[in-house]
Amino acid sequence: MVMRRRMVGRAIVRTAAVGGVAYVAGSHAAQKSAAEQQAEAAQNMQIADLQQQQAAMQAQVQPAYAPPPPPTAIAETGAAPAEARDPIALLKQLGELKAAGVLTDEEFEAKKAELLRQI
Repeated sequence: MVMRRRMVGRAIVRTAAVGGVAYVAGSHAAQKSAAEQQAEAAQNMQIADLQQQQAAMQAQVQPAYAPPPPPTAIAETGAAPAEARDPIALLKQLGELKAAGVLTDEEFEAKKAELLRQI
């Protein structure tokens, strides 16, 4: 009977040891998982902050020039701006465009001749 008690006692000790090791391993895994989740949450916060900073920077960037109005704007309103009707003002603008290198000599001469006929 003593022998049986020792065997049962050893079995209980062995089971307790295995259970203790399993508990420690599970506890360690849970702590590691919690730490990983916290690190991931912190990383997600940093990413969100960076995205907000980028959006704010992009909102501050303005184009270097304003795009020209669509060509249909004059046709829809039925009237051109006052400068567009004044051939002298248009000649000055034409000269500025040629000086800036936007117009070729041929384009400049053709438009100039057209505007001079309007005077």
